[in-house]
Amino acid sequence: MIPTVVWGTGNVGRAAIRAVEAHPALTLAAVLVHDPAKAGRDAGELGGVGHTLGVAATDDIAAVLAARPRAVVYAASGDIRPDDALADIGRAIRAGAVVVTPSLYPLYDQRNAPPELRDPVLAAVAEGGGSLFVSGVDPGWGNDVLPLLVSGLGTEVDVIRCQEIFDYSTYEQEESVRHLIGMGHPMDYEPLMLAESVPTMVWGGQIRLMARALDVELDEIRETMDRRALKSTVRTRTMGEFAAGTQGAVRFEVQGIVDGVPRIVIEHITRIHPSCAPDWPSPPDGVGAHRVVIEGRPRIEVTVEASDEDENRSAGGNATAVGRLVSAIDWLVDAEPGLYDALDVPLRPAVGRLGRRPA
Repeated sequence: MIPTVVWGTGNVGRAAIRAVEAHPALTLAAVLVHDPAKAGRDAGELGGVGHTLGVAATDDIAAVLAARPRAVVYAASGDIRPDDALADIGRAIRAGAVVVTPSLYPLYDQRNAPPELRDPVLAAVAEGGGSLFVSGVDPGWGNDVLPLLVSGLGTEVDVIRCQEIFDYSTYEQEESVRHLIGMGHPMDYEPLMLAESVPTMVWGGQIRLMARALDVELDEIRETMDRRALKSTVRTRTMGEFAAGTQGAVRFEVQGIVDGVPRIVIEHITRIHPSCAPDWPSPPDGVGAHRVVIEGRPRIEVTVEASDEDENRSAGGNATAVGRLVSAIDWLVDAEPGLYDALDVPLRPAVGRLGRRPA
């Protein structure tokens, strides 16, 4: 059994506790929390497992890493604290742990990551003998291993398009939805996630990964952006009111250009309410989906819908991201220490988990 730590108990951390507990090769060694109010609470309660696990959460990072856990699921946010996240991850790697995380977007495509991110990780690997694999859902399996797998079913492939189509009123991160993405702000507000070059910073690595796997040379990466205002005020269950005239929908593309043509495209279509931008593509049930479309012969379309935590679609997406990461841990433990990406780490079947529920 591989002693595994879950670091963080937010939207991703809750799913990580459940995933580690369910994995037949892993044992939950510790849960690290930032909020002192969570310290001492049972991991089963924090993770929504449905029963106690006998592991009390702690905020003592030094003590947990001193125990030399073999693996760490780093579930703390890196969106607005990338330097802190990188420092935490480096600390775990130097303690000899295999680390898996969705928290550092530039390291999804680790070969092209900036030296100021890549070099500290490689130094930590050399010092402590740990490893790092960074992935998620989108960016993550929804625009790396899944589209590449599906592309292999085609005879002629003209365009690979990866879509995330979501009603963000189900997304329980109001700070991100309102301020990073701009929902509910006046149309002249400039949200950070939609600023020029930021989508490429987040999703460009996925474009480069797919191009590398397909053995094609990119001319460049381009962006397109479209925003729509709400025609009427709407009220959401989790985040309250969004006023008429404020941003209610966003559609953007990050395009990999090959011989002057967009051939690899990652597209996001995000709404705060289905009534906004009804002419844009919608998910089959109006809530949320990840879709891969292979334009060519034959035309292939695959739509993935995931739900968790009382049918919450955003929680389902988080759970699939965690599933990809946690399922990689035993492979990484057997591999050489290093910095890995999605083309290195296979997407593996759920060996030992079919029909099995944790006790």
